[in-house]
Amino acid sequence: MISNRAKMIDSSGIRKVFDLAASLENPVDLSIGQPDFDVPKEVKEEAIDWIRRGFNKYTVTQGIPELIDEVRRYYQRRFNVELDRVLITSGVSGGLTLAFLSALDPGDEVLVLDPYFVMYKHLVTLFGAVPRYVDTYPDFHVRPEALEKALSKRAKAIVINSPANPTGAVLNRDELKLVAEFAEAHNLLIVSDEIYEQLTFDSEPDTVARYSSNVLVLNGLSKMGGMTGWRVGYAAGPAELIERMTMIQQYTFVCAPAFAQKAAIVALQRGTAEMLASYRRKRDIVYDGLKQRFNVNKPAGAFYIFPEAPGGEADGFVRRAIENNVLIIPGNVFSERNTHFRISFAAPDETLQQGVRILNALCPPTGE
Repeated sequence: MISNRAKMIDSSGIRKVFDLAASLENPVDLSIGQPDFDVPKEVKEEAIDWIRRGFNKYTVTQGIPELIDEVRRYYQRRFNVELDRVLITSGVSGGLTLAFLSALDPGDEVLVLDPYFVMYKHLVTLFGAVPRYVDTYPDFHVRPEALEKALSKRAKAIVINSPANPTGAVLNRDELKLVAEFAEAHNLLIVSDEIYEQLTFDSEPDTVARYSSNVLVLNGLSKMGGMTGWRVGYAAGPAELIERMTMIQQYTFVCAPAFAQKAAIVALQRGTAEMLASYRRKRDIVYDGLKQRFNVNKPAGAFYIFPEAPGGEADGFVRRAIENNVLIIPGNVFSERNTHFRISFAAPDETLQQGVRILNALCPPTGE
């Protein structure tokens, strides 16, 4: 009954953690990767207004023209980049699905920076392609020798995510240029997941689309607008690829939710300085609280931190944390290694402080 393709996909490790934690009462939840704020009032009011006005039917597959125009203006304002063709998708997840269906054949290989967002590995595999991992340990940055080591004659694309889930690493300008030059030299499509670009803490936000034209940019409103359940994203890139993705969307997602497309225009026009300041503060609470006992890199973006587990063994430490009422995710969910664990600091400050206290109590001081 079940296809061999479906059998290749394992249950999400995050779901497994939830299963382990099912018996906990009021856990200190540092596991969930979604904003801890509601959709802004003006965005909700815009959505409600369009629902009441009857804007509840299918839209054109590629998305409403006024949102496509606003996406172009947004990238022009933020990055001084002129996007080529734009497709409105059902979140970045929908964009990834359409991109891999459109670009990959069975046996093609895709370079993926390790650690990685869990969906990259499994979607590549689901569509018959093969992930090849670019080692970014210990600091989660890109080096030319790691790119070359992962390359083969069957490589067709490279996936990057900056700021990154699960590490919070941000690729600097030199790294983005390195990826762009490497991709051009080897005729690779760059798939750039930029969903966390609004959460860049210590530098100016950037996009690899500044440095290469053979880029598929994926972004959306889930993180910057707290609109995770509204499923509005967008893809922008080479015309031939966007046309094929649009065609496949006709037979899969059909279109992004109508009312949410209208509200996304308002969300793209809003300022996000308050959100950025809040998550920078949360980042500092967790990093400053853990750095004395854990080997940990300071995240420069997103709302994740990826410390090394004591002794470099994540499963046992995560199990102990859950036994002490703290939910965290083992590193092998996001990596071919299992030496680290992910914390999401998209949580109230007091929850973060409580979690830091418990985790520190489970980790002996350095040198012991």
